[in-house]
Amino acid sequence: MVRKIFLDKISSVTKNLKLPHEVTISSEIPAKEGTLLAVRVMEDKSVHNLFELVSGRMSTTHKGDVLVVALGNRRALKRFVGEIPKTVAVDDVLHLLSAAGIAGICTSINRIKVAGPVRLRVLGAVLDEHKRPLNIHNFAIFPRVQKVAQPIPLILISGTCMHVGKTSAACSIVKFASRRGLKIAAAKMSGIAGLADVERIKDHGARHVVSVIDAGFTSTVTSKEKVIGIVKGAISFLAEKKPDAILIEFGDGVYGEYGVLEILKDREIQKMTAVHIGCAHDPLGAMKLLEVCKEIKMPLTFIAGPITDNEVGKRFIEKRLRLPGFNALTEGEALFDAVIERIK
Repeated sequence: MVRKIFLDKISSVTKNLKLPHEVTISSEIPAKEGTLLAVRVMEDKSVHNLFELVSGRMSTTHKGDVLVVALGNRRALKRFVGEIPKTVAVDDVLHLLSAAGIAGICTSINRIKVAGPVRLRVLGAVLDEHKRPLNIHNFAIFPRVQKVAQPIPLILISGTCMHVGKTSAACSIVKFASRRGLKIAAAKMSGIAGLADVERIKDHGARHVVSVIDAGFTSTVTSKEKVIGIVKGAISFLAEKKPDAILIEFGDGVYGEYGVLEILKDREIQKMTAVHIGCAHDPLGAMKLLEVCKEIKMPLTFIAGPITDNEVGKRFIEKRLRLPGFNALTEGEALFDAVIERIK
């Protein structure tokens, strides 16, 4: 069955589609990553009810809201774990796995950190003007590639986990680069789709910023070949803008399930890397991150993150790890100066 429906809220994962609020939906639903669905919010929640709009503004969900979401997978250590069901039908119940509008079946949650996800009732697949199901895969602004067309200096920021200061480090670097007249392009290249970090980096002065959404994916919970191709596609796309360097922040941790380790192992990416900043919460995490990155031939250049919040952590970095440590919030300019010395 095909019918018209009005969308109350349009999610940020659809940003490249420019959807109208009135759309056509069908009861025939492909259970594939990126398929767009119209869903109805089943409950009011006081926590974990955020919904990122296509504008980038953070809204909230309310019982009865009609939303557009995309099917996707998530593997967040401190949030939700979820997957695309094998089949999806009208009236099925899905879960909102991320604020950007990624939906699937929640299989596990961090019960210490979060409550359960918002439940969603499936209304149908959103169709294009030719009555075909819409999928964000078909609206990528750059393709996956096997080889970077134009080598360019890379500034990589990885970490032990999510929420270890990676985006703060990225913002400090692009802010001072902008003030010094340097052009830095940036990418958020692993993890789950979302605009919050992308917009934050852009607000600090990055000339061009892309994410996994722009590659047509809801997350990088995918095969090794696809993840590396996404990153190389982003590098090739951004290199066309003629920046002085490209900064890439990797969401989640090196040992997470979003493909960061595979990306860091790639020889072509290693050759282009001028700076590799590792972010960690604590001394043991920083030591292991240093060890792992050295083993895969992508050594760390500097350490950042909460471990640098006072002299205890900084002394450990300098004496035990024998690397410079910078706090991105209080020593942002010093971090930038150290980075730019490696790019000249």
